[in-house]
Amino acid sequence: MFLDRVEVHVQAGAGGPGAVSFRREKFIPMGGPDGGDGGRGGSVLAVAKAGLDTLSDYRYRHHFKAQSGTNGEGNERHGKKGEDLWLEVPPGTVVRELRSGRILADLMAEGDRTVLCAGGRGGRGNARFKGPTQRAPRIAERGEPGASGSFVLELRIVADVGLIGAPNAGKSSLLAALTRATPKVADYPFTTLHPELGMLDEGGGQALLADLPGLIEGAAEGRGLGHDFLRHVARTRLLLQVVDVGTEGAEEAERTIEQIRAELVAFDQELASRPRLVFLNKIDLTGAAQVAAEVGQWLEAKGVEHLSGSAASGQGLAELKAQLLRALSALPKAAPLQVEATPEVLATAFVVRQDEAGIRVIGKTVERRVAMTDMQNPEAVQRLANYLRRKGVERALASLGVARGAEVQVGEATLVWRPDLVIPRRRAGKAAPRHEDAAP
Repeated sequence: MFLDRVEVHVQAGAGGPGAVSFRREKFIPMGGPDGGDGGRGGSVLAVAKAGLDTLSDYRYRHHFKAQSGTNGEGNERHGKKGEDLWLEVPPGTVVRELRSGRILADLMAEGDRTVLCAGGRGGRGNARFKGPTQRAPRIAERGEPGASGSFVLELRIVADVGLIGAPNAGKSSLLAALTRATPKVADYPFTTLHPELGMLDEGGGQALLADLPGLIEGAAEGRGLGHDFLRHVARTRLLLQVVDVGTEGAEEAERTIEQIRAELVAFDQELASRPRLVFLNKIDLTGAAQVAAEVGQWLEAKGVEHLSGSAASGQGLAELKAQLLRALSALPKAAPLQVEATPEVLATAFVVRQDEAGIRVIGKTVERRVAMTDMQNPEAVQRLANYLRRKGVERALASLGVARGAEVQVGEATLVWRPDLVIPRRRAGKAAPRHEDAAP
């Protein structure tokens, strides 16, 4: 079943914790620390794959989690990196943040990819903390938690020509007549329930045509089926508007042409300048030729290019094919949507906010340092306190009048603040793996 919009919730893998271990071999009584680093967590990525034309793989599954990194071990053995998780999507898929609606990527061509959530860094083992003044460190970092987020995957079909028009205008019949596509054709409105694709191959030229569900007045506001598929129009290079002149009078046909154009502009103002060709269909019916002539004169006065013919009888289709290929040869290829810039993240700095919810320290590196600290290890907690003091967090809290013993939120951790030390309010995850039996 065709599906062109889904919501997914992804979780990247966490980094593995580093190890606390000491080398112990015969005749080497004080071998020193040799705890290895934890492996990095796997990331979650989206990639465009040829052959897919719908997002139906995500109809029933919406939650995805990448593999976490493994623990570091003694003898400076590093943990294994978690495997990345790839979400395969059709070319033309736009990735948005669910909450903000910000465009993260436009995966138009096969192989285009983007990182949805990055895996967490692996924690450093105690071998990384040894130095001239610290010969036997008993601290190691926990793995960094993997990023998480919710996203919207929105398919916008990548086609050269978009067939638009009112319900029952004959778009599906025209697609079948111009290409080898076999869309459903029936004598009632809204026969087309999802976009149908067909390849026009004529005289060495090729063009991909997309038959879009019928548009009615108010489609841009959600009426009918057109609202769900108007996004596909924005991707096409040329619009082919199909008008029924066999069952409609001249005034009614002209009103329909203006109505469809108004709905396109209401949905996206840029569509007002999109190249457009009008095909007056069903002229093989009684009286249709006269209606087509009147509507044609009206279109000429407006400077709109048009052709007449019949999808059922094949009349005028050769001219239509040639005109479509000629028009497309002069048009540039569709460009990806503009990716919106990522809001600036506090990378090396931090801010302290105090409101009804409490006191919070916000900053990427500060939050990461707290998250990767083994709060069950007093030596690691003291090291964190020294780091926060050097960063100026203690000075910033003092300037706000934060009292000794107050609770301070840093990322997911809640700390009890003391000017000389921060104390974890509660345990925050697993401690680093230890091999104390080998300690000097």
